[in-house]
Amino acid sequence: MAGETVVVRALRRLRRRWQGLRDLTTSSPSRFAVLVFSSLILLFTALFSLPAAAADGRPTPLADALFTAVSTICVTGLATVDMGTHWSPLGHVFVFIGVNVGALGVLTLASILGLVISKRLGLRAKLIAAGDSNPMRAHGGPVNEGQTVRLGEVGQLLSTVALSTLIIEAALAVLLYPALLINGVDPLTALWEAPYYAAMSFTNTGFAPNAEGLTPFAQDYFLLTVLMAGVFLGSIGFPVIFTLWRHQWHVRRWSLHTKLTLITTVVLFFAGAGVFLLLEYENPETFGSMDAWDTTFQALFLSAMTRSGGFSVIDISELNGSSLVVGSMLMFVGGGSASTAGGIKVTTLAVLALAVFSEAKGRQSVEAFGRRIPSDVQRVALSVVAWGATIVAVSTITIAQLTKAPVEFVLFDVISGFATVGLSTGLTAELPDSASYVLAATMFMGRVGTVTLAAAVAATSRSQHYSLPVERPIVG
Repeated sequence: MAGETVVVRALRRLRRRWQGLRDLTTSSPSRFAVLVFSSLILLFTALFSLPAAAADGRPTPLADALFTAVSTICVTGLATVDMGTHWSPLGHVFVFIGVNVGALGVLTLASILGLVISKRLGLRAKLIAAGDSNPMRAHGGPVNEGQTVRLGEVGQLLSTVALSTLIIEAALAVLLYPALLINGVDPLTALWEAPYYAAMSFTNTGFAPNAEGLTPFAQDYFLLTVLMAGVFLGSIGFPVIFTLWRHQWHVRRWSLHTKLTLITTVVLFFAGAGVFLLLEYENPETFGSMDAWDTTFQALFLSAMTRSGGFSVIDISELNGSSLVVGSMLMFVGGGSASTAGGIKVTTLAVLALAVFSEAKGRQSVEAFGRRIPSDVQRVALSVVAWGATIVAVSTITIAQLTKAPVEFVLFDVISGFATVGLSTGLTAELPDSASYVLAATMFMGRVGTVTLAAAVAATSRSQHYSLPVERPIVG
């Protein structure tokens, strides 16, 4: 009887904790998502610490295991160890699984977990998932559902996420396999390197399974083009893929989010390549020793990778200081919302650019493609930029103080971490443990998202039933 009472009490405690978790998903989906993401990082830290995960059979130090876990789950691509030689085959399996889990997105992942547990997609799970396609849902108040994906379409969006990830990575692997064979990779080795590279390109991570990275394939433009295509598809975002799948070439039926994402992405891609070409064509350590075709292609490749891809053919530390600044700017912008890319997102930049243009023209509202962008979206865009710049500034100052390294190298690696890009000047591999923890926190905040993070740490929103008197301070 006493034993039965103990069991009943234990079940009641478990039920209360489960109810508390359900209440958390209702009251603050963003906090629940951060909890899920943090738990995944802790789990993979433990996995990377296992002796079997390392090639030498010894436990990986905590700082390196934690940094690798954060970089993997946040699909960043930065590393404090040599990813090609440090990990055993089991360790590489952990990396492969981790980047695919992390690529699904914080809120999308939380919703899928809820779907598996509840066996159905209820309103709560839809709200959690929808938050990853529209950050405005992290706050109270009305939300314009026409901006990205409606709640009724969230189930289809989740199916698109899963199917697109599987199909695109499989297609990339099929294309990469013969290219690896042509470059002299052993057929058995290429059998696992092909899906590995496919996952790293689509998830915008940029890890390489070999010590030389992409250097052996620097002249294989087919292989590099496939990687660029994977990075592009991963960076435009699942809502855009969902829209393209539903409406294909019916441009008039595309959402404003899709149009802004694709246009801004393409513009930044070619503009970035043009600037890199202009700044580096005389640099003998980068593009100066190449012919016109090689220089043009490598400039396009570098522009694509600074948007969140993370792969590199040239030595980033050899870039001119002006190119490092341009690369930092491109990385800070990043890719599309609800994508495998990081940064403040291209739609954020587009909204702010449209707002500046409208202000210069003296227009009362911000408009694009026959649609008006409401002021609350503009405020969120400003908040994202402000939070992102603050995180980057604090992290840069802290790491620069800890390492005494050149600030341009520190800034580049910090923005690379915040925007989950993975390109490095070589500084990350030499960081002391204290600085690696700071950069790991920066990667976490960058991947979780500034809006989601702000909503997670903020107090519960309260309705305000009054407004204060208006007074206009002098601005500018």
